Amino acid sequence: MSTDKAAAQGALSHIRVLDLSRVLAGPWCTQMLADLGADVIKVERPGQGDDTRTWGPPFAKDAQGQDTTESTYFLACNRNKRAIALDMAKPEGQAIIRELAKRSDVLVENFKVGGLKQYGLDYDSLKAVNPRLIYCSVTGFGQTGPHAERAGYDLMIQATSGLMSVTGQPDGSAGGGPLRVGVAVIDVFTGIYACSAILAAIEARHHSGQGQHIDMALLDVGMAVLANQATGFLNSGKVPQRQGNSHPSLVPYQDFETADGAMLLAIGNDGQFARFCEATGQPQWSRDERFSSNTLRVQHRDVLIPMMQAVTRTRTTAAWIELLEKRAVPVGPINDIGQAFADAQVQARGLALAQAHTADPKRQVRTVASPMRLSANPPVVRRPPPRLGEHTQEVLTELGMSASAIEALKADGVIGAGS
Repeated sequence: MSTDKAAAQGALSHIRVLDLSRVLAGPWCTQMLADLGADVIKVERPGQGDDTRTWGPPFAKDAQGQDTTESTYFLACNRNKRAIALDMAKPEGQAIIRELAKRSDVLVENFKVGGLKQYGLDYDSLKAVNPRLIYCSVTGFGQTGPHAERAGYDLMIQATSGLMSVTGQPDGSAGGGPLRVGVAVIDVFTGIYACSAILAAIEARHHSGQGQHIDMALLDVGMAVLANQATGFLNSGKVPQRQGNSHPSLVPYQDFETADGAMLLAIGNDGQFARFCEATGQPQWSRDERFSSNTLRVQHRDVLIPMMQAVTRTRTTAAWIELLEKRAVPVGPINDIGQAFADAQVQARGLALAQAHTADPKRQVRTVASPMRLSANPPVVRRPPPRLGEHTQEVLTELGMSASAIEALKADGVIGAGS
């Protein structure tokens, strides 16, 4: 990510985003837009803020290495934003949001279906004051359908979509049963899809001059990211099952035990398999009629995999990686997250990002750098994740409010007293 002043504007520096979302899917989307240069104004409840501000441990540490009250969950998806603390249940708060919406290009919200209509902050109401507004609603089940009113959470959608049914060890094996993915992947993917949809709507607005409503549903995304598992079912009628780390359509494509742990082999074609067989001193395997093609290897995986496991146990993981990488066989370690961040390639790509804390420059706020690498307009680092209401006075002053008017709003509880 760029800190160079010449590139500090970012590709979306002309875009303002009003962020009424919280937790992960919406904030992930708006952080992507912010990393690309958009001015993202995050609106939170006074005194409480985004739910994830209290989701911990783990919490960030101060300069002395002691825990603070800042949740690392919140830090993960709120970089590069300005934060205001505002009570939208009050008419004065609603008026401020409408004024911000007039001056914004995009609004992202993840209230329940119809939740903002009572405040006059739904799409139709705000479209009337800003026809160019792109309004993105993120919900669990979408704006239509029999379950539209239901609240949706990542774990619920992992279960409902079928993702948990293909994740984990098979029934009857050790640790068998449905398993969630170790990260809230549906929320993250929804954020990514929402960002893509918003960028498409911005492009469409160049031609139409009009904004539009984007209806993003976690369930829709959960079904979409089933990818080959979903199309496999739709075209064959066969319901996919859990099979641990192995692949339903590729063999060998899984973890293998080694002399000191385990490694991952991701062999995707017959040439790679032949090179693996030569390297391991088993060239006859690639000529065996049972294993000569990927389709045949899938059919005979129960024979091939135990034979391979007997061989892979004879060397250490490092020895296998050194041997097989030279022969262009896809192989790698199975790292924990600490080992992943210690990897030379991860370090070379600068994926661990450190920013000075705005309240204590001696502290560093650490997040994962954006993976979007644009040659001319790379993601920019401007602000660490904001403190609750950190930019309230700044944003309201930009709207033309006087200091006395802002103080009056604080006194009335419309904005956070600590802003």
